Amino acid sequence: MTDIFSEILDKLDEPWVIFGFAAQAAFFMRFAVQWVASERAGRSIIPVAFWYFSILGAAGLLTYAVVYTRDPVVIAGQSLGFVIYFRNLVLIYRRKRMDLMAESPVSEHADHEASHRKD
Repeated sequence: MTDIFSEILDKLDEPWVIFGFAAQAAFFMRFAVQWVASERAGRSIIPVAFWYFSILGAAGLLTYAVVYTRDPVVIAGQSLGFVIYFRNLVLIYRRKRMDLMAESPVSEHADHEASHRKD
């Protein structure tokens, strides 16, 4: 058992292990951001920052897995997550764009052209 801990401690100064921990920290931040946002709102919500931290953490963990550990489980899991993270951002920004379009008045240019059109 002490051999396992000794082996783990020996790896902590390797650059790729440090990179892996940094990537894991970025991935963890998505949960911290979600928790804080939910506490502030008084209900469970997922802020946009959650998806950005998901992408950042997944990119780091995927890089770590491909370059350093060559772990197919982590590679598959993080690769598939990208589809979900990016899709959620597309849905969020598509909705924001639609909401803005619904709220914005007709442009002044369009009003000007309509008023000077010959019938």
